[in-house]
Amino acid sequence: MKHEGGGADFIAGFFAGTLVGAALALLFAPTSGEETRQQLIDKGIELRQRAGEWDLDPSRLNELRARGEGFLEEQRARVADAVQEGKLAAERRKEELLRQFQPPKDSDQAIDLTS
Repeated sequence: MKHEGGGADFIAGFFAGTLVGAALALLFAPTSGEETRQQLIDKGIELRQRAGEWDLDPSRLNELRARGEGFLEEQRARVADAVQEGKLAAERRKEELLRQFQPPKDSDQAIDLTS
């Protein structure tokens, strides 16, 4: 499977992770509540300004959404196939084990435990 635009997706994920990490660092930093709230407000203003600088072309957003939906459907199909294969393998193994524990059909092979 060829994944086009992986670099852009990586960069977007990197920045999203950075923002989440920064928010968590602020929340768990050893500062007072007032200082933390002020830092959150400052970061929110900074992020809003940065978001305004991004070129959010609607056609690009639609393309990314369509690619994401396609990827999701592909993964769902792969998981469904894997589950089906797992069920078939489990059924084959069950039948194999049941055959091993069935009593012999020939009376010659039967063990007489009464004598």
